[in-house]
Order: sequence, then C-alpha cells, then structure tokens
Amino acid sequence: MRKWIVIGNWKMNNTISESIALAKSVREGASDFQGGAVVLAPPFTALYAVHEALKGSSLALGAQNMYYEDGGAFTGEIAPSMLKDIGCSYVIIGHSERRKYFHENDADVNLKVKKALGCGLIPVTCVGETDEERERGVTQEVVGRQVKNGLAGLSGIENIVIAYEPVWAIGTGKVATPEQAQDVHAFLRGTLRKQYGDAASDVIILYGGSVTKDNSGDLIAMDDIDGVLVGGASLKADGFLGIIKNISEKK
Repeated sequence: MRKWIVIGNWKMNNTISESIALAKSVREGASDFQGGAVVLAPPFTALYAVHEALKGSSLALGAQNMYYEDGGAFTGEIAPSMLKDIGCSYVIIGHSERRKYFHENDADVNLKVKKALGCGLIPVTCVGETDEERERGVTQEVVGRQVKNGLAGLSGIENIVIAYEPVWAIGTGKVATPEQAQDVHAFLRGTLRKQYGDAASDVIILYGGSVTKDNSGDLIAMDDIDGVLVGGASLKADGFLGIIKNISEKK
C-alpha cells in the first residue's frame, strides 16, 4: 500500500520567527499521525530554523526549489547538496509558478529531478494544465508530456513523487472535483506504467490546487490520490492540521 503525504508549501511567506511558530504549532498538533509523511516547505531563509524546530519529530523538511548544478557561479541559486546539508529530504520541482514566472521548462525539470535523486533528495515533480488547456481538451496531452519529459532518462521511479496541480485551481479558490482529479491521477499512473511497468503502482501522486480541510477528505477518498500539496491553507496551523487529520484517517 502506498503511503500518504501532505506537503505544506509556504511559498514566499513567513519570516524566520513566523516560520518557527508555525512549525512548532504543526509539530504539536500532528504528533500522532500514522502511515504517512508530513512535509513542511518554508522559504530558503527559514529552512535551518524550521529544521531545528522539527528535530526529534516525525515531520520532514522540504525545499521549494533548487538548481541542477552542484555549485559555482550561479548567483541567487541553491545547490541540492546545500539543501541536504541543512536537513531537507524533499524538494518541490517544476511548480507551475516556477514555470509561469521564471520560465522553467520540462528540460529544466528533468535536470533538477536527476540532480535531486543523485543527492538523495526526493523530488516532488509538479505537472498541470492551464484553464485554457483544459477548455481545449488537451489536459492529458499536457500532463502526459510534462511527466514523460520531466522523468526522461530515469532507469527507475522508486523515489519519485508526482504532484498534479491544475494551474487554474492554484490560489484561485477553484478546485478540481474529486472525479476530475482522479481521472488525471489515473492517467498519470497509466502513463508511468507504460514506461516503468508495475513500479508505477507504488508511485505517490499528490493533488495540489486550493486544497482545504473541507475538500481534502473527498479528494483523498479517490483511489489514485495519495495525498496533497497544500499552498495557502498550510499557512494556518489549524487548517493544515485539519487536512492532515482528514488524510491520515481516510488513507
């Protein structure tokens, strides 16, 4: 059975002191979950502080991005070895906001995925279609291309996490219906199965896009939805803890 994962992506929010307070609140409220993983992904400036706040707990630390080189003259970038050194075990790669605002493409995602795996990080590889692409009926074409290109050249997918995040549902208040999300998740798993065989059955696929404690229970009830990548709702401990409770009880 696949384990569930709940990831809180804090994006460009929270000072160090605010991050510590939020991490401690989540730690206190999520101390007894079973069978899955809870990951906090604060901004780079707060990674070490949150790592310290989570010490001795079962919560994991993730980063929101990384570069695909080990080091060098890449001003403003962060190497995967630096993330590993600071205590990260997960890294979000190819988030739609990275693709939209910073023009990352599938080739960038592929380089980052490979480098993350090589450094012992678990890449949370994001895919998703825009509202216009869904209206044109090309959702499967878009996410199929993104997952194939993003994972190109990998011999195995044992340590890969996929996150389906319809761009039209991120930060908009819109959310895919459980059935819409399940359709895409099942398609993604089928796409992986064509390339990697039975190993696809073990790949964790998350849903992201205006997830709240009110809709998370219905989403996680779907067969191929193994957890959630949470944005805005992860910035308040009570809402995020409600999501964790829903997921842990229903998976």
